Amino acid sequence: MPGKHLSGDSGQQCRRCKENVSVLVVRSEPLCRDCFIKYVHTKVIKRMESFRVRNTAPDQQRKILLAVSFGVSSVSLLNILDHHLQTQKAKTGRTGFSLNIIFVNTSSVDSSAVPLDLRQRLQERFSEYHFTSVGLQDVFNDPQRDALHDIAPGLEVAGDSSPLQQLETLFKSLKTAAGRADVVSTLRTRLIVQHAKALGCEGVSWGDSTTKLAEKTLSETAKGRGFSLPWQTADGESPLGITFNYPMRDVLKKELVNYAEMTDPPLSSLIDYSTLSAPTTVNSKTTTIDDLMQHYFESVEENFPSIVSNVVRTTGKLEAPSTSESQVRCALCSMPVEDGRFGIHGWGGDQQDGVAYAPGESGPLCYGCTRSAPRNP
Repeated sequence: MPGKHLSGDSGQQCRRCKENVSVLVVRSEPLCRDCFIKYVHTKVIKRMESFRVRNTAPDQQRKILLAVSFGVSSVSLLNILDHHLQTQKAKTGRTGFSLNIIFVNTSSVDSSAVPLDLRQRLQERFSEYHFTSVGLQDVFNDPQRDALHDIAPGLEVAGDSSPLQQLETLFKSLKTAAGRADVVSTLRTRLIVQHAKALGCEGVSWGDSTTKLAEKTLSETAKGRGFSLPWQTADGESPLGITFNYPMRDVLKKELVNYAEMTDPPLSSLIDYSTLSAPTTVNSKTTTIDDLMQHYFESVEENFPSIVSNVVRTTGKLEAPSTSESQVRCALCSMPVEDGRFGIHGWGGDQQDGVAYAPGESGPLCYGCTRSAPRNP
């Protein structure tokens, strides 16, 4: 169900326009509907400054790929970017970039699939943009997929195995819910990047809110991928050879829930609300690290939103190390591994050294991925 309005006394005068009655309180500031919509748009568009019309040559069309999951954040971002592009076109006759949309269908390995009618409604609402829906198994059509075949014992490279069969074989080797969820997320990222490069996109825009980035900060650290946080939470060139952008970085999830209800027309009919909240009960067999972090930060942002923002702000101070094509990379997440040290002992705090590979070689799994997808010796 859609979230409740932010706590606060209704009937106060809007602190920004001084004319309308406020409908909610945003970070201690009473705002009317129009000022709240403008507040969210401004937060997002400010992070898209490099894609202003004046930064784009008339004969050059820059491309961005937007990854949608049908959660409140990615659908809200699509609506905001659509409004921004329409405004640019009305003012200058052209836009600073063109927008492509991709959705990765994970229903082959995930029971919580997005309903088909949601996808159809989204395409109808934003029909002027190129929309692509791909299955997670398409990751095995990647020309660089060979490294993936080292992940699961028995995964066939040759023969008549279809991409779907290869994906199913991979997931049969994963023993925990946390491992399966982590691999789904990692393969989804690979597939989105693969598609962005095929379209000639300059970058990928992710709909991660402040709350989501805070969740990711702690969950990725707990998984053993803390080294990747500068690339997974901040704008800039990623080790995957394409730019990552996080325009929703300064907006809380609970603010986006209100935005989705207040925008005209509302976005509620386009959002999969089944993923809006973390599971209320904790089961060690089915609950993942991501679920735990989602549950924690959803409770924190209700009364202490500054804590959520501080986590993301602090993570933003981390500097991404320089990368090169010659660096050895994890076969699953494709992240470069310091000194080519792989395996469960690589960065686990063990006295034993990890497995070392020479620069340019395709290594097996980094420490974090080894925990998610342990391989038989």
